Amino acid sequence: MIHEILPVGMLGCNCSVFGDESTREAIVVDPGDDIAEIQAILEKHQLKVKAIVITHAHIDHIGGAAKLKASTGAPVHMHQRDQELYDALEMQAGWLRLTETPEQTDIDVNARDGDTLRAGETEFHVLHTPGHTQGSLCLWIPAEKKLVAGDTLFRDSIGRTDLPGGNSRQILHSIKDKLYPLPDDTLVIPGHGENTMLGREKESNYFLGDL
Repeated sequence: MIHEILPVGMLGCNCSVFGDESTREAIVVDPGDDIAEIQAILEKHQLKVKAIVITHAHIDHIGGAAKLKASTGAPVHMHQRDQELYDALEMQAGWLRLTETPEQTDIDVNARDGDTLRAGETEFHVLHTPGHTQGSLCLWIPAEKKLVAGDTLFRDSIGRTDLPGGNSRQILHSIKDKLYPLPDDTLVIPGHGENTMLGREKESNYFLGDL
């Protein structure tokens, strides 16, 4: 499977572009900004976007969703518990002192825990992992042994919980209940920064010590 990771926007959100080599179906995760660069990747591989998946509704992860939807016609998937946060996009822009608020779009699909998306024959499983936000989710791709973790789990850290909707106990429960059962050799693609391995984080991530 084609997989390109592109850090986008001023906060360097890791946007993932997955594409099936046979069907050319694609799934784009967290198109926070720099849509022209995302489109260039799609064009390079001749991919057609089947779904736009938002791991959570912070502006750096969802800011470009409206533009990408307009250019591809693909539906936007997001957990409904982050709708209130998405509706506060102007407030979020204020946090970052942005002069313009990104355009907002309707959410087409309520992404729920246990849902399965497909690009070609490859399955993407939705895991609801609240804690960073109430609607935070991860995507588990068994055939690739990859986990797109959004801002739930990072290399040597976990998502911050001091913003609206955050809950420190909840994020640890999400990691223990939803991520720990996955294989240790799972490659974790966090919302920002370097990739890591799930087994490594179980062993050495200070924030997971109590688990």
